[in-house]
Amino acid sequence: MSPSPLPPTALPGNLFVVSAPSGAGKSSLVKALLADDAGLAVSVSHTTRAPRGQEQDGVAYHFVDRARFDAMVAAGDFFEWAEVHGNFYGTSRAAIEQRLSAGEDVVLEVDWQGALQIKRLFAHAVLIFILPPSWDELARRLHGRGEDGAEVIATRLRNARHEVAQAEHFDYLVINADFGRALEDLATVVRAQRLRYAVQRQGKPLVFAALGLA
Repeated sequence: MSPSPLPPTALPGNLFVVSAPSGAGKSSLVKALLADDAGLAVSVSHTTRAPRGQEQDGVAYHFVDRARFDAMVAAGDFFEWAEVHGNFYGTSRAAIEQRLSAGEDVVLEVDWQGALQIKRLFAHAVLIFILPPSWDELARRLHGRGEDGAEVIATRLRNARHEVAQAEHFDYLVINADFGRALEDLATVVRAQRLRYAVQRQGKPLVFAALGLA
């Protein structure tokens, strides 16, 4: 069952979708952004991959087996889903709609396939791609994490070539050469979206009415 597009005026919250190749710093940037911006909420995705390190179910991801994931796909429960590095990831449609309907701003971390799926369903979603400053730096970061073996890292670097090529389909690009600057750039995108005319009109109806703009 394929989900239908969402009417843009029905969901007053902003939806920010962040993608990047492995090692570009996406998760660290989003975590820091959430810590600095109390107005942002994160949606926890479902995945078939096993937890890493200290990851907890329901916090980092909802960890499910392949049978459960396939059943959710068949039921149309996902806003988007995709296979990444041999594992499956999906975003709950109900969870996103509930938060956006309440006027919350939501940030998602998904791969580029999921980001483009979301854009087709919700045209007002803001797509942000995180780029590494160079291929050498991306390789250094992947090796420095100490989470994967050489074969897995080689696969991630090969996949990154294709992933980075999709950046042209995104609304904004943030180059993570310096973490502080990249975080500032990411926060700037969020602030700019909140200041758009349509967003301000929906969020500040009394002001617009008082000024005769309603």
